[in-house]
Amino acid sequence: MPMIPFRRTAKRWYRTYREVRMVALALKSPRHPVLAHIVVTRRCNLSCTYCSEFDDFSKPVPTAEMLRRIDLLAALGTTVITLTGGEPLLHPDLETIVQRVRRHGIIAVAVTNGYLLTPERIERLNRAGLDHLQISVDNVRPDDVSKKSLKVLDQKLRWLAQYAEFQVNIHTVVGACTEHPEDAVTIARRAVELGLVSTAGIVHDASGQLRPLNDEQQKALDEIESLSKPLFSFARHNPWRRNLSRGLPNEWHCSAGGRHLYVCEDGLVHYCMAQRGYPAIPLSQYTHEDMEREAKVKKTCAPYCTVFCIQRVALLDRLRENPRQAIAQLFPAQRAEARGARVPVAIGALRSLFAPSRTAPSGRFFRKAALRILRIE
Repeated sequence: MPMIPFRRTAKRWYRTYREVRMVALALKSPRHPVLAHIVVTRRCNLSCTYCSEFDDFSKPVPTAEMLRRIDLLAALGTTVITLTGGEPLLHPDLETIVQRVRRHGIIAVAVTNGYLLTPERIERLNRAGLDHLQISVDNVRPDDVSKKSLKVLDQKLRWLAQYAEFQVNIHTVVGACTEHPEDAVTIARRAVELGLVSTAGIVHDASGQLRPLNDEQQKALDEIESLSKPLFSFARHNPWRRNLSRGLPNEWHCSAGGRHLYVCEDGLVHYCMAQRGYPAIPLSQYTHEDMEREAKVKKTCAPYCTVFCIQRVALLDRLRENPRQAIAQLFPAQRAEARGARVPVAIGALRSLFAPSRTAPSGRFFRKAALRILRIE
């Protein structure tokens, strides 16, 4: 037990280094996928009524095929792979798949409902090298909409707080359980109490489009955001969500199909979990030319899209193409609410790194040194 805090701290710093490198690579070059979601099994042990991403009968994707697909994503230059489903923990060789992701130097993420977690399974995920685990918790008590409740999962969360050496994110979807929007706040408070990361999303329909929030739900979302620590985090700072929760569209270009890939259980590449069927090309045949073409396609679903991870990927391209404009768009609330508000140090450092002043030799020196430290040629 005494070694767990030491290993956890060491892994956290190494993970931070790798994540900074991932961002730096994305800012340096647009010719690789930043993030890929890959389905390891479509089957789930639950049946939440708002979810359209599961069935109750599919077999897991064969392990050999999963490893081949991970290798193909690595060959495209993918920097983050999220293992999803269905319920990924139903795959008997999930840890082997995680190991393959890490062997390529890729950041490994898994999304789960948490039901199958035990101390032994958490230790297996530690040994495999998992970087991030996201658990969706929808309500305090199970109901007809969702069984992913705090009452059922609290013991799992305590085990994660005690044993996990990877980062744990407790994600709640505001609007999923419309009768009790205050549940989302209770869940977020419990996550913070346990020392885990807490984030919130907005419920969407099967095509990924916004379902407007009522006043109670909006209040719950605002309260969850107020729990965030002052340390800057892309996971917490979310101007897209602010607009959508008020029924307002976002103006941005979705580069799914290029910078983000969704690989279904059949091995086909799609834009995202909500826009399956486009372009539906086998991963084994997917090329950088396909990526560049699909990334440029205008997606009509983008203005009211609630798939925030893809929007964060798009932000990196904005930062690369026009850093000052992107930063101004990222922090509209700060400009409006606090005169003279400063851009977070992390963003300022990235701007200095990839958009240094043409007249400042120190900026060019910093960029060269940082790229060498991050092992980016």
